[in-house]
Amino acid sequence: MTQHRLPLMVTIFLFLIIPFVAPLSFNFTNFSPDNPDIQYERAYAANNVIQLTTNLASIGRASYAKPLQLWDRASGKLTNFTTQFSFTIDSQNRSAYGDGIAFFLAPVGSRIPEGITKGGSLGLTRDDQPLNSTDNPFVAVEFDIYQNLWDPEHDHVGIDINSMRSVDNVTWLSSVLDGKQNHAWISYDSSLRNLSVVFTGFMGNSSVRQGLSHIVDLRDHLPEWVIFGFSSATGNASAVQSIQSWSFSSTLEIGEKTSKGNTGLVVGLAVGGGVLVCGLCGLVVFVYWKKRRENEDDPEFDEIMDEELERGTGPRKFSYAELARATSKFSQEEKLGEGGFGGVYRGFLRELNSYVAVKRISRGSKQGIKEFASEVRTISRLRHRNLVQLIGWCHEKRELLLVYEFMENGSLDSHLFKGKSMLTWAARYKIAQDLASALLYLHEEWEQCVVHRDIKSSNVLLDSNFNAKLGDFGLARLVDHEKGSQTTVLAGTMGYMAPECVITGRASKESDVFSFGVVAVEIACGRKPINHKAQESEINMVEWVWNLYGFGKLTEAADPKLCGDFNEQEMERLMIVGLWCAHPHSRSRPSNRQVIQTLNFEASVPILPSEMPVATYLAPSMNKSSLQPSNDGTSFGSSQIQSLNFTFNTDSSQLTESSAASSSTSSLLKTA
Repeated sequence: MTQHRLPLMVTIFLFLIIPFVAPLSFNFTNFSPDNPDIQYERAYAANNVIQLTTNLASIGRASYAKPLQLWDRASGKLTNFTTQFSFTIDSQNRSAYGDGIAFFLAPVGSRIPEGITKGGSLGLTRDDQPLNSTDNPFVAVEFDIYQNLWDPEHDHVGIDINSMRSVDNVTWLSSVLDGKQNHAWISYDSSLRNLSVVFTGFMGNSSVRQGLSHIVDLRDHLPEWVIFGFSSATGNASAVQSIQSWSFSSTLEIGEKTSKGNTGLVVGLAVGGGVLVCGLCGLVVFVYWKKRRENEDDPEFDEIMDEELERGTGPRKFSYAELARATSKFSQEEKLGEGGFGGVYRGFLRELNSYVAVKRISRGSKQGIKEFASEVRTISRLRHRNLVQLIGWCHEKRELLLVYEFMENGSLDSHLFKGKSMLTWAARYKIAQDLASALLYLHEEWEQCVVHRDIKSSNVLLDSNFNAKLGDFGLARLVDHEKGSQTTVLAGTMGYMAPECVITGRASKESDVFSFGVVAVEIACGRKPINHKAQESEINMVEWVWNLYGFGKLTEAADPKLCGDFNEQEMERLMIVGLWCAHPHSRSRPSNRQVIQTLNFEASVPILPSEMPVATYLAPSMNKSSLQPSNDGTSFGSSQIQSLNFTFNTDSSQLTESSAASSSTSSLLKTA
């Protein structure tokens, strides 16, 4: 009995002395008519889903039965909340469809306004108050599939405040005709007053993630207590609109609840509980030590991590349980992608009230452990708007994990090559400028020179506003500014690697600039560096573009998906800068500062040779057996090195082009 009382007394003691937290959370994976936690108004539960609308001129609302304390009048503090739901809008093969679904917050007692005959309000406002709902205040995120007079000319997701004219909106790649299931994640960060939504769309058969956010102080628009849920409507055009699952979580700190009436109890418990806490702490330390002994199967790595993090600041250590909970136990549904050292998962950390990307290093990978330590040490000390921020890390239960800021629009390559979205020219040019800014910081502006060694489009990540940030520092190396290069085992990704890296193993600022040049040309052309299915003269992207440059036909290489909608001066400038950076001779490449000045039209573009130069290098003393795989699994064996169309000339101790590749347009990139 005593063993049960001790933890209970300590729990009461801790409850009384810490700030009171009023949480509200639930998770519905399906819905039944008997569920008392959901209140229906003209909507109903059937076949395990909430049916909001079913036909023409239909309205439906479903809300959680208990109200939410949105803010505290005494302290003025706002709640943080996040909600996730899956839903379907199915036009049932009708080309005319409407109107959409909204997730809403409204005053307690709010009901569907009377006299609604149109679907444009989504059941939120009266017909005569669509743009100024004074009688029915609300804040909502709408998934709108019908274009009213106040709407943009496309299906869209918008944030609405007392009006059906969204204060902010973004085009939604909806799947109404196919009736596919969609997912949405809505969160409110009270410290930043940021209401954000991440949602899925579709391009062909591929699911894509889109995002939108807006700064709003909810206290200015809604009372202290609110109801929340879903509202939907149809007018002359219809669709079957339903909710398949719904989870919600909120936390509001509203100060200490300790009062004079229980001060004596607190003091008494503090004295007696202090002894108990000490005893329990000893027990906890013992259990922790024992478990650590059981899990500590790689003490060598811990020593490496301690050494690597001695000078690091900023990132915090997370527990495995925290990250497993955040990623739904690393479920496939949350998986964002797979790299050479493991998978990347989306997660939501309640403590930070934000989404994160969790990189899970593959078990048993010794190279992965080394790269993990390097990545933590390097990026933990870097601070720049165009670098992906490292939030934390974890080494527990034989698991190695890195926690990064979540980049809503994924990687650049998913937009250029995988149809995730159509990047406008303005967005592309800005992405190139952002990447150049990141490299300038790494190479020249930080205390040491950071050579990234793996710059490629899949390592360029895009936030909700399509700002570009460079990520994946697993292969990065620190060198002195004066030295500027380092000889290492071969590492990187073929197609993006500078010729001197392949031949000598020497990575440098110039080799990073080469990789940037390849990405710059990719952005302009919308093509991968190497395409073996293309015509022979177009297999190597850089060679092909350089040939067009020689013939004065550079814009013929522009991405055809742009349909000519681009600034021709910028297009030519970006391609020329890309070729300049991808020059086979490292000394002929520009500095990062020259790149930025040229892209900003602060300097003239260079005049390049009309034919792509031929690379010439001193013969290295390289052991082919030392060649290492890149972090995306690309291996470099001796047969690949032999296929580079270069041979050693023992008389001159130089590496010259073989007769099999005598064309002036041949280059090392041909085998990428």
